[in-house]
Amino acid sequence: MLAVSLVSFSSVFAADPPKKVLIGISKIVSHPALDAVEKGIQDELAASRVHAEYDLQNANGDIGTAASIANKFQSEKVTLAVGIATPTAQSLVNTLKETPVVFSAVTDPVKAGLVKSLKGGGKWVTGVSDMTPVKQQIELLLKIKKIKRLGHIYTSSEENAVVLAGVVKQACKELGIEFVETTVSKSSEVKQATQAIIRRVDALYISTDNTVVSAMSAVADVAMKNKVPIMSADPSSAENYPVLAAWGFDYYKMGRVTGVLIGEILKGKKPEQIPTRFMTKTSDIDLLVNLDVAKKLGLTIPKDLVKGANKVVENGKLTKK
Repeated sequence: MLAVSLVSFSSVFAADPPKKVLIGISKIVSHPALDAVEKGIQDELAASRVHAEYDLQNANGDIGTAASIANKFQSEKVTLAVGIATPTAQSLVNTLKETPVVFSAVTDPVKAGLVKSLKGGGKWVTGVSDMTPVKQQIELLLKIKKIKRLGHIYTSSEENAVVLAGVVKQACKELGIEFVETTVSKSSEVKQATQAIIRRVDALYISTDNTVVSAMSAVADVAMKNKVPIMSADPSSAENYPVLAAWGFDYYKMGRVTGVLIGEILKGKKPEQIPTRFMTKTSDIDLLVNLDVAKKLGLTIPKDLVKGANKVVENGKLTKK
């Protein structure tokens, strides 16, 4: 069975005649960051001349759907499966026992049970983490506005979101800020959750929580009506909504890195030989500042932050440096 599903890796890179492999990609939900990972993977493999066919699936935020997708990939005998975000990666690892699984945009793959150590992959599993610099993000927000109470909305059923909530809470403690939290279980609850805490906080921090990010329009709507700034860890989605500042990874580049890792496995490298990879280069990080939002909120973004940002929104226009 395995020999069939892993069909001659060397032939994947053969120029003539090209033999295709089937790569199943499952993402927990569609939003700009995760969509960018998906595109980055395909672009990297195309650039590496990997002749691949793709089964692209979206779980629409539902764990049951993620499990069904994993079963679909198993019945299709995909050559390799990719889980974008923690819940879909978990479903793939739980179902595909003898098929390589590559995770991407997973905050803590060890706590998520995907691998036992960051230093090496599982027998069939490895991938790319998007652990985010939470404390530095909050410190950046403090350069724009003094904050006594920071609100945080996260998904109680999403492992990466729970891990990050703990990191946010600890960062607030170290910075002398009161941590005000509220949880959701699905995206339709995000607006109500935001409304529940908005009058008790001076600012909101949004992590790389896929359920919350997919409902960023609702968060931003409530925040702006109450003149509360948002600091986001996802610059991709912040391009489309009134977020004061966003500092985080370039998820398209994360997709390219994931594609490189997939290519290594297709060439014969075993997942257990590949440690979890992190986005550590300065060029991997995006900083977005929204001067229009700052103006509406009566805030001034320091000139050095504006100068250091590679994405600036002003007069309704997004400029990328």
